[in-house]
Amino acid sequence: MINKLYVGLWIVLLCTSSCQAPREGEKKMQVEESRKQYVQLDSARFGTEIDGQAVKLYTLTNKQGSVAYLTNFGARLVGLVVPDKHNTLTDVVLGFDNASAYNNSEEPFFGTIVGPFGNRIANGRFTLEDKEYRTVVNNGPNTLHGGFKGVHFAIWDVHQDEQGVLFSYLLPHLQEGFPGNIEMKVRYTLDEDNTLTISYEATTDKKTVINLTNHAYFNLNGEGKGTILDHELQLYAEGFTPVDSTLIPTGEIMPVKNTAFDFTKMKTIGRDIAADDEQLRYGRGYDHNFVLKEAKDGGLRHAATLKGDVSGIIMDLYTEEPGLQFYSGNFMADKVTLKGGETDSFRTGLCLEPQHFPDSPNQKSFPSVILNPGDKYTTKSVYRFSVDNNK
Repeated sequence: MINKLYVGLWIVLLCTSSCQAPREGEKKMQVEESRKQYVQLDSARFGTEIDGQAVKLYTLTNKQGSVAYLTNFGARLVGLVVPDKHNTLTDVVLGFDNASAYNNSEEPFFGTIVGPFGNRIANGRFTLEDKEYRTVVNNGPNTLHGGFKGVHFAIWDVHQDEQGVLFSYLLPHLQEGFPGNIEMKVRYTLDEDNTLTISYEATTDKKTVINLTNHAYFNLNGEGKGTILDHELQLYAEGFTPVDSTLIPTGEIMPVKNTAFDFTKMKTIGRDIAADDEQLRYGRGYDHNFVLKEAKDGGLRHAATLKGDVSGIIMDLYTEEPGLQFYSGNFMADKVTLKGGETDSFRTGLCLEPQHFPDSPNQKSFPSVILNPGDKYTTKSVYRFSVDNNK
């Protein structure tokens, strides 16, 4: 009886180990196979010199096969590879396979950190302590994303450790017109649950304005895989800031209810994008700041949920910021070639940029963006990826 019991247990153990091994091996084969579905960036091909300084590629990986590709040129997110509903690894961020392609005036801020003030400043001017500062005008009559150079064309210092990749850059006083020597730090981390976190810090030696964010273009079906119009989007905002014809906020906060800007429930991006609406005409689609709801526990605000219609990939975005700029790729026009060989065609990517409101230095009713000497600016945004197996 005892011998029979031992034999039975031995058979069970043998079956268990023999069944587990193929599953582990099968999962590894699936990851290897799915890597063929996206462009694996090569450090040697990517790297170059810009202004006599080395530009390199850095990676963050996890056990699920996800990869975040980063570069010190603009502290950019070059690519972000996550599994879709079939466990196929998919690059959901638009970018280039070589650093020199980013050093191009036609490049539309792909994946970069923008600052010291992300978004627009009206007429390229603002006043601090009764002194007017004039910033570089690079978007019609306005300043956009810090001017022509800002920090997106800067080569950042870099430190990679077990926690992630930390980029730092010192913006000199009055570069692009912004006061103060502004020291900035941006850290990227990638967790085992496919969560990308971007943390920001800044200090200054002179009163200034600060509004940092990341300008990644997302397509959750994969870079170059058609438009984003059938993506479903929910924004956790009941109001937005309407703009004038140059995309500067009027100072109002307008309710989204019964407008094309109502994303309080999940809907496709394309459903109302062609509506007869003055705001949509001004932006050529969505290019507006949404006023986010306060977090219930005082922590991160849930800013957005985005779903890929083909891939089933879901991105939930959380942030400490009060606003979210939603840009539907309205000015994309086949000007540059992406990693996979496709061009940046009209609305083949979208931006969801957590930030303070546009033109805040000139809008006293908006949350303050002033940074004083001795204070530290900190903020964090979290991009959490999962899949909808029903898609």
